[in-house]
Order: sequence, then C-alpha cells, then structure tokens
Amino acid sequence: MHADVASYLQFYTFLIAMIRPAIVIALLSGLWLALRRLTLMPGERMIVTWLAVAVPLALWLGVVWNLAEAGAFQARPGIISPLPIAVAVPVLIGLIGLMSSRRIAATVDAAPLGWLIALQVYRVIGGNFIVLWLGGAIPGVFALPAGIGDVLVGLFAIPVALYLASGRPGGVALAVAWNIFGILDLVDALTLGFLSSPGPLQALALDHPDVLATSYPTVMTPAFAVPLSLILHGLSLWQLRRRARSRSGGRRLQHGIAPAH
Repeated sequence: MHADVASYLQFYTFLIAMIRPAIVIALLSGLWLALRRLTLMPGERMIVTWLAVAVPLALWLGVVWNLAEAGAFQARPGIISPLPIAVAVPVLIGLIGLMSSRRIAATVDAAPLGWLIALQVYRVIGGNFIVLWLGGAIPGVFALPAGIGDVLVGLFAIPVALYLASGRPGGVALAVAWNIFGILDLVDALTLGFLSSPGPLQALALDHPDVLATSYPTVMTPAFAVPLSLILHGLSLWQLRRRARSRSGGRRLQHGIAPAH
C-alpha cells in the first residue's frame, strides 16, 4: 500500500473513532428531546422507551466495530462476504421493530420535521471513497458514484431539513425526493461495491478489485453507516406520511367529515 494512503487511513481510523459514536449520541439525544415533548408519557415509560432504542443501537455499533476490526467482512476470492447480511438484518429488524411500536410512533410525531433529515449530514464522510480513489487505492467504478452521491446527500441534508421545517410550499415533496435519492445512492453504492470486490460474483474492476471497501476502517461505512442511514430514511418517510395523514384528518374534521374507520 502506498505510504500516503496508509497515512490517510490512519487519520481516517482516528476520525471515525470519534464520528461514529458522535452520530449515535446525536441520534439518541434527539430521541430524548422528542420523548420529552410527550407530556402525557410518564417519566418511567419515557426512560424505558429511550433505553429500548439506546441499548440495541450501542450494542449494534460495538458488535459491528469488533467484527470489522477482526476482518469478518473482508471480501475474498471464491467466498461471499457476510456484509449483505450485516446490512439487511439490522434494517429489517430496526424498521419493523420501530414502526410497530406505538411509543416510537408518538415520538416520531412529536419530533420536529426535518430532524431525521438533518442528522444525515454525516453522509459527507462518504467523500472518503473519492480520496482513496485519488490515491489509487480503490477503483473509480465504485468510488466515484458512491462518494459523490454520499457527499451530495450530506451537503443537502441541512438545507432540505430547514426548508421542510419552514413550512414553505413544496417542502414535503423536496424531503421525499431527498430521501429517495439518499436510498438510491446507498443501494447503488452497495451494488457497485459488491460487484467490484473480490468474490464469486465480481463483475467489475477485475484488474483492480475493491479490497479496501471491505477492510477496516472503511468497511464501517457499509457495515454500520449504510444500514443506519437506510433506517433513518425509512423513519423520515414514515414521519412525513404520518404528518400528512394527521393534517388530512384535521382538515376533514374541520369540514365536518368523519374520519374513516
């Protein structure tokens, strides 16, 4: 490995050691503030609800971090990496579990519109793939779409969140479009990363396989940040849908139309 790339990866290792826990702390802090808006929820239930999210989230980060450092997600010729499972399982369990909880539903309703969007400003870290491509460490067929897409999602996260929170016309449509773009970016990055990494299904970058993307520390992006981002996108779309239904129901009541059961 080139000396410059090795030095950069040391810096990046230190960087994500601070940023990943900071993302979790920011998410849990926002959850706590949203729970405090629910004045009808007793204090003990608020704490239990917060812990029901905080404990699994912290354990998830810890387990993925240890597995990543141990090389469990490393792509190898002739062997399918368990990375797709590490992405799919948390997303399915997380979204199903959260969206089936009445307390979480009430918390999502109480949370400010745009909070789940603004939180994904961390996606600018995806620029790491562009840096590695410039250093010749990973193929451009993966690095450019994945890196540019992530940076765009991260750069527009706060402006979209602020516009949505302002209540101006088109805010909801813009937020939905941002979420869809963010999801497509992640799916595209996962697909290209999988097809360009060593393994039985490698079809891209045959002369320069993408080894670093499944190595620590860069593997923390697909193994943890990607499924977390997919969960946040799902929750944001869910929040927008619930808010739209609530407003629609309110307008019906104002016009004397009983809501359908």
